[in-house]
Amino acid sequence: MPLFTNTSSYMLPKRLNTAAELVVGGLLLLALGIGLPQLMTTPANGWLALGLYTLISILAMLFWPHGSLGWANRVTLARAVLVALVAGALANNAFVTAIWQWLAIAVIALLLDGVDGWVARRTQSHSQFGARFDMELDALLILLLCAGLLRLESLGLWVLMIGGMRYLFVAASWQFAWLSEPLYESFRRKAVCVWQVVALLLALTPLTSHLAASLLAISALISLMYSFGADVKWLYQQRNYPRG
Repeated sequence: MPLFTNTSSYMLPKRLNTAAELVVGGLLLLALGIGLPQLMTTPANGWLALGLYTLISILAMLFWPHGSLGWANRVTLARAVLVALVAGALANNAFVTAIWQWLAIAVIALLLDGVDGWVARRTQSHSQFGARFDMELDALLILLLCAGLLRLESLGLWVLMIGGMRYLFVAASWQFAWLSEPLYESFRRKAVCVWQVVALLLALTPLTSHLAASLLAISALISLMYSFGADVKWLYQQRNYPRG
């Protein structure tokens, strides 16, 4: 047996398997983009969607070294395709004239959020990567919906705080290490996340008045501030306790 082994020779086939699945996701994105001309009205829409998906794929390649993604992560990858479409339609405000299609794609992406977790439990394929992949897509979808609401209802830049608070929390953890410690499982946190998306989707429908959209967005922001505040308080209280 050789004293040293070339690990790259073992990693390369795994990386190729991952890349192949990501390419399939990219082809799905292109097919959906062609099939939704109302949303992908200009090259800018397509390039934005493809650029975001490419970034997601690069990050997946960097943080998933295990080859095939597995069924749970494949469902999450399908969510990434839909989120990329949601983002692409924001360019040149293409989503405004096809708002119901845009919202339908966002709703499907939201519904798939529960499917990937169910698949992971059924196939016993839980992973830290899968959980993080899912969580970051949730955060990105919420930020994109905020951007759409800002355009449609002109509520003010404060509405971006709903989607940006997660990223501010991550940025703060670079300065305060105790903010990056793992959190306990929380139904409250999950419920607030779901309500954010539901409130934003309702606010974005053409059937919702400007006042109702404002109240829905405010409720999402207040509930989010409460949830983040509870987590920050708990992490601050735990900062001096040794982790077992």
